[in-house]
Amino acid sequence: MVSHRIRSRSRRRARQVLVALATAALSACLVPSTFAADVADSAHPAQTADPARAPGAASSDVAASAAGPQDLKFAQFFRQPVGERGLELSDTLRAAQGRPVRLVGYMVAQEQPQPGRFWLTPRPVRMSEHADGEADDLPASTVTVVLDPAQRERLVAHRQGLVVLTGQLQVGRVEEATGRVSWVRLQLPPDALDATPAAGPSAHAHPH
Repeated sequence: MVSHRIRSRSRRRARQVLVALATAALSACLVPSTFAADVADSAHPAQTADPARAPGAASSDVAASAAGPQDLKFAQFFRQPVGERGLELSDTLRAAQGRPVRLVGYMVAQEQPQPGRFWLTPRPVRMSEHADGEADDLPASTVTVVLDPAQRERLVAHRQGLVVLTGQLQVGRVEEATGRVSWVRLQLPPDALDATPAAGPSAHAHPH
């Protein structure tokens, strides 16, 4: 009877030892992977994506500003070829909205110039406002050049030949005080006209 009890106790102890060993082995297998996951999470914390700031958006804006003004041509204003809907603003023009650009063109010779602004076109144009009224020869790609607000009363003398202008591009429909609608405007800095160079005969300076 006594020997039977001893054997029963021995079996229970053996089972307890086996369970303890199995638990230790299982823990040894699980701990390294769990620890590795914790380290990975701490090294690469979760970040909430901001849809308004796509990857590289800020860096591209900084790069564009550091690179200086973008050279924009009148031929890039509208989608080509022209479709059934007529002239449509190109993606290139829309992408330049609010950015500094450099335009090369001809200053429109106006019979009645307006203070604080003038027009720039891809070809020479002479206006006869008194005789022609709204029946003018301004091309669709005409740019309204706007002087600095401090110079809104300034009349700009006409300049012959190609001129180079650098300013901030504004794209969109705006009805001016005269009733004329403009789609593209170039906002000049205060000293833009003081150092406006005449474009040379090179192909780089051609408005097209």
